[in-house]
Amino acid sequence: MQTATYAEHIGELRGRLIKVSVAVLVGSVVGFVFNEQILDFLAEPYQLAVPDSNLNFFRPGEAFSIVMKLSLWTGAVVASPIILYQLWAFVSPALTRREKRWAIPMTGIFVALFLAGIAVGYLALSRGLTFLLEFGGDSLQPVIGADLYLKFAMRFLLAFGIAFEFPVFLFAMTAFGILSTKQLRANRRWAVVIILIVAAVITPTGDPLTLLMLSVPMYLLYEIAILAGRFILKK
Repeated sequence: MQTATYAEHIGELRGRLIKVSVAVLVGSVVGFVFNEQILDFLAEPYQLAVPDSNLNFFRPGEAFSIVMKLSLWTGAVVASPIILYQLWAFVSPALTRREKRWAIPMTGIFVALFLAGIAVGYLALSRGLTFLLEFGGDSLQPVIGADLYLKFAMRFLLAFGIAFEFPVFLFAMTAFGILSTKQLRANRRWAVVIILIVAAVITPTGDPLTLLMLSVPMYLLYEIAILAGRFILKK
């Protein structure tokens, strides 16, 4: 098998990055076209937490900046399947034929878990906001800027989406022989502790329900990764 030169690797990486950039750009255009609907979607948890309230902006150019950030975030989410495929295509020459068979199914699972994480994060967002905004009691009334809220909401949802990916990495490490299902089963207690710590960092609301909404699915995914490694790889 002919080994590619360093310059060829750089050239291929540049081509992959261009394709990723184009995908994000197209997704951002979609986000810009539907920015009002996406903004309403992201603002709904805030309006549930603070009824009869609206998000505010305080600078003349802030609304434009918000729409641009929202469009870029939407572009990254929409382009996530293409981003993951381009990543696979770049590393695939280093994989064996047996390993390459897993690439497309793993990419599909990766995207599905990412979107599932965002969905769970969206459900948890209003609960977390309610806890945070009611913490000060009646003496403190929230007046939240749209820019600050949307940064919080987008980071919150992305954190949930990324957290849901960890069983894919566990399965991959099992497939490549870095870990074994026996080790994963033997370290369940440590897994629970680590999952709770990670969930607490991702959801710094202090709300036990929000913490459970992330940690319980993560532990279930941990068990699914064990079962997948045990039966699929054995087969």
